[in-house]
Amino acid sequence: EYFCMKYNQEPSLFAAKNTPPIKGGCKPQLYTMASLIRILLVAVTCMLSTANTLASNTITPTTTIRGKLRLPNDTPVNTTRVTLNNNEYTTYTQSDGSFAFYNVPPGVHLLDVQSLTHLFSHVKIQLLESAMTAGEGPKCIEYAYPGAPKQAIPHPLLLTAHAKYQYFEPRQGFSILSILKNPMLLMMLVSGVLMFMMPKMMENLDPEQKEQMQKQMEMQSDPQKMLSQLWGDIAGGAEGADTASKKAIKGTKNSRRTKRD
Repeated sequence: EYFCMKYNQEPSLFAAKNTPPIKGGCKPQLYTMASLIRILLVAVTCMLSTANTLASNTITPTTTIRGKLRLPNDTPVNTTRVTLNNNEYTTYTQSDGSFAFYNVPPGVHLLDVQSLTHLFSHVKIQLLESAMTAGEGPKCIEYAYPGAPKQAIPHPLLLTAHAKYQYFEPRQGFSILSILKNPMLLMMLVSGVLMFMMPKMMENLDPEQKEQMQKQMEMQSDPQKMLSQLWGDIAGGAEGADTASKKAIKGTKNSRRTKRD
């Protein structure tokens, strides 16, 4: 009654149903557990919505990374692809070799130059959120290949090509040294030297050695004689071994007889 009389309002939505009116037709304000849960859910959703709006209002700082490609002889650079973080960000160079990456967030980024003709360095770029808000530039480290010595470079980047790719081996011209390296030619030269030196070597030999050399040369000129000589040597060696073994057996027998006597 006091609530209805003071505020002159209708019964609340959360009032119990089928309850008889009290004086003045106002129903008692009886809040159930379900109504309290509804109120809590509404409050939680309101808090979450405000948190999301606050998070969306906080803007992450971004910056622009700029650089330029250069060749050693200052020739114009063809349009070259430049990437950040393995193709996460991609751009192409302008006619003067310059390039730029816009809206780059804080973090550590790896810059690669995808050139088909020249070798450029890799650049590791560190962007700190505190430094970005303070207006400081990025920290850049350059290295020619993974594992190579690293050095700090300023921003904007100025990358000079280290070398030019050689996809084909240059064709070699005519050279006398290449002919001398041929094994067939070397064999011919050695045989010619031996033919020239053999007569002079024969002059310094003894008569018996000369006869042996002449016999060997005759045997080499006639294959049949050479085979017969080889067979005779083999047969003679076998006969000599048999005779030696027989002599050894006879010697052992004689020794035994002398012992018995």
